[in-house]
Amino acid sequence: MELPSFPFANNGNRFLGANPLTTQPFAVVGVPFDGAVTNRPGARFGPHAIRRSSQMLCDGIHPFFDVSPRTLLGDAGDMALPNAAGVQVVREHIERQAHSLMAAHHCVFLGGDHAITLALLRATSALFGSVALIHFDAHCDTWPDHFGEPSGHGTWLFEALNEGLVSGQHVVQIGLRSSADKAVRNLVRDQGGLIFEARELRGCDGLALNDAVRKIQACVGAMPCYLTLDIDCLDPGFAPGTGTPEPGGLSSTQVLTFLEGLAMLNFVGMDCVEVAPAYDHAEITSLAAAHFVWTYLASRTATHGA
Repeated sequence: MELPSFPFANNGNRFLGANPLTTQPFAVVGVPFDGAVTNRPGARFGPHAIRRSSQMLCDGIHPFFDVSPRTLLGDAGDMALPNAAGVQVVREHIERQAHSLMAAHHCVFLGGDHAITLALLRATSALFGSVALIHFDAHCDTWPDHFGEPSGHGTWLFEALNEGLVSGQHVVQIGLRSSADKAVRNLVRDQGGLIFEARELRGCDGLALNDAVRKIQACVGAMPCYLTLDIDCLDPGFAPGTGTPEPGGLSSTQVLTFLEGLAMLNFVGMDCVEVAPAYDHAEITSLAAAHFVWTYLASRTATHGA
């Protein structure tokens, strides 16, 4: 089934109350796919929930960067996807639409499960070559298969490394803590990248996190860098609304400290994935996601003045 790349569907609400996407430098795009989950489904409803939670940010002026991305931002609505077609076919649709958008805008993609990131990285690599990667997650996502399935939301980074979409020595993982074979957990480290497990970051305040920020800056350098943020990097107390929650995670404050501290990196795009509103309480998961996306967009506005 051939679906048109444009126009995108309109959800009836837009991130930060932004105008529909036309020529603005920044774009928010929903990717409502959760056909690759292994536990609880529902992340396809994440884009709507994140947009709705962003409405409480009012004028959008960020308290750290002291700017608002609102006037520079357009909301493209949600991608048109054949959700019943299987992950490989859906990824082809995502990649094609993402490539068109990223060629004209600096994009933030709202997932959706983490399987979408492989398609987004394919589009990114086509435009920028092999990129650095900042990866917030409870899970390493470097499994060679997912419970017998060759590709899913836990294999995308393994596949991206094998395809050369990302440079292994410029990959940074933050918040890992789930069970996995040692070889799988350490794949990024074995390729020369950095891993900051959640255990290492327990009790670290903003000042203590500065050392980690400096190490990440040195690792990534000036390379084009993509940011992928799985909301389950947070402890379930901060983000219950996700498909595979793992106790012992990061706090919202810690993630914001990283996002603020890494603002000078050469980011070329971002996604925020795995928000599953059906399991949320008082919208705290989607609120956290909205704040992370807002902080990223504010950092781009402040850093580049686009």
